[in-house]
Amino acid sequence: MLPSSKSSLKVKAVGMHGNHPKSPTNTTAAIFDFRIVSFNQFAWAFLIVLFHIGFIVLVLTTTASRAPTLLTTAAQLYSATHPQVQQQQQHEVPGKQVIQQLHAPPSVHHPDDVVDHVQCRYGKVYVYDDLPPIFNKKLLEGCRIDHREPQCVALSNSGFGAEAAADLARIVPPELSRAWYWTHMFAGDVIFHNRILNYKCRTMEPKSAAAFYVPFYAGLAASNILFSGYTAKERDAPFYTFLEWIKDQYYWKRSNGSDHFLALSRTSWDFKRARDDEPWGTSFLLMPLMRKMFSLTLERSRQDPTEVSVPYPTGFHPNTFWEIEQWQEFVRSRKRSSLFTFVGGKRGFTKNDFRALLMDHCNNESDSCKAVDCARTACLDGSTMVLEAFLDSDFCLQPRGDSLTRRSIFDCMLAGSIPVFFWKETVVGQYELFMSGELESFSVFIHRNKVRNGTSIRKILEGYSGEDIKRMREKVIDMIPRISYGFPGGELGNHRDAFDAAVEEVLRRIVSN
Repeated sequence: MLPSSKSSLKVKAVGMHGNHPKSPTNTTAAIFDFRIVSFNQFAWAFLIVLFHIGFIVLVLTTTASRAPTLLTTAAQLYSATHPQVQQQQQHEVPGKQVIQQLHAPPSVHHPDDVVDHVQCRYGKVYVYDDLPPIFNKKLLEGCRIDHREPQCVALSNSGFGAEAAADLARIVPPELSRAWYWTHMFAGDVIFHNRILNYKCRTMEPKSAAAFYVPFYAGLAASNILFSGYTAKERDAPFYTFLEWIKDQYYWKRSNGSDHFLALSRTSWDFKRARDDEPWGTSFLLMPLMRKMFSLTLERSRQDPTEVSVPYPTGFHPNTFWEIEQWQEFVRSRKRSSLFTFVGGKRGFTKNDFRALLMDHCNNESDSCKAVDCARTACLDGSTMVLEAFLDSDFCLQPRGDSLTRRSIFDCMLAGSIPVFFWKETVVGQYELFMSGELESFSVFIHRNKVRNGTSIRKILEGYSGEDIKRMREKVIDMIPRISYGFPGGELGNHRDAFDAAVEEVLRRIVSN
C-alpha cells in the first residue's frame, strides 16, 4: 500500500474542519482515516532511514581496506570544485596537505577506476613519447654500453640481450631456460623504458599523472664518453642538451621537475663529477636543473633523497608467475657440493687488493671453495661457469666492486646462494627496498680487517648448522622475484619484481614530497 499524498491529506482535513462538516459518523471515519495515513507515512520514513543506515554500513565495511585512497580521491574531487575549501586547507597543518598535491584525476572515469586506486595507490605515470631520438633511439644505434667494442646484441630483446637457452640447457630445467638471457649489467636504461610502456599504472593523459617518466638513456650517453679522453665540457655536453629540451616542457615547468624521473643504468658516481679537473664522469646529477628530479641508479648516494637504488640486471627474466615459482623450487631443491664460492678477478693495479686476498683464500681451501677467476672467464654479462658455481655453493663471497656494490650479489642470490659481505655499505642504505629483513637473516657479515688479519672464512661458515643454512636460503629465495626484472608484457601474478618496486617507490616519494 503506497503512502497517501499531501493532497489526500488536505481533502480529509477539509472534511473534518471545513464549512460543510459531515455527519458525526462520517467525521469519525475521517479522523480514523487521518490516523491511518500518519502511521503509513511514519512506517515508510522509518524503512527509508533503515535502508540508508544499512547501505552506509555496507560501504564502510567493504571499503575499509582502501579507505584512505578512496577518501583522498573524494577530497580531491570536492576540493577541485570548491576553491574555498582549497584556500581553507592551505592554512591547515602541512602534513594534511601531502596527499592533496596529487594532480586532478581524469575527467573521464572508467569502470576499473576503483581497481586502479588499489593497484596504483600512488597514482599513475605518464611517459614522454615525444622525446627527440638523439636522447634514446640514436644512442641505441651506436650500441656503446661500456669501454668494449659496440655490443648491439647486448641491447637486443628489449635490453635483455641474447637468449641463453641453448647455453644453459644442461644447467637449468628446459622449461625454464627460455626465461634466461645474456643481459648486460648496464642495460637498465633500455629495460626500464620497455617495461614502463606496458606498466599497469601508465596513463596516456598527462593531466591525470602523478609522475612523469623521461626515457633519456643517460647511461648509454655516458658510456660514449666515460672511457675516452674527453674534456669535462665534452663529457657534460649531451646532458646540457637534454636539459635544454626538458626545461621547456609544460609539465616540467609546472613542477621544476620534482615529479619527473628517469632510470640511469650506472652508479650515481658516474654522474656526480664534483670538479672539472677530475678525469672521470659527468656532472649530470649535480646540474641545477637536476636537483629536484628523481633518478633510479644501480648505486645511490645515500645523502641524496632523490635517488633510488635498483638491483643490477641479472640473466633471469620471467614471463609468468609459474616461471618464478618453478625457479624458486629448483634452487631450493638443488644439491650443493661446495661450502662457498668466489667469483671475481684480481686487480693488480689496486694496492692491498681485497679481491686477490679472497681468490687466494678460496684456492687454498679448494676442497670447500669453488673459484671462478674473471681474469680468465668473461663474467661481466654472466656465464655458465658463474651460474653453475653459485648453484653449487651454500655461500658466495661478495666484496665491494669498483664502487661499494656489484652485480655478482644478485647473480649469487638468484641462484639461492647466501651472500657473505665484507662491507655493510654494500647493501645497507642501498637495497632495503628489495631485500627484506635484517642483514643477518639472509647473509653473513665478516669485517674485511678480520680476513686481512688471518681469520679463516671457512671456519666461520662451517659454524652455521644445516638448519641455519636452510633458514637463510629460504629468505634469499623469497627475495628472488624482487631482485629480478620480468619480461615486458609478462604476467607475474601477485609477484612484484624489481621494476614494480622501484617505480612504486619513486611514485611514493613524489606524492609524499
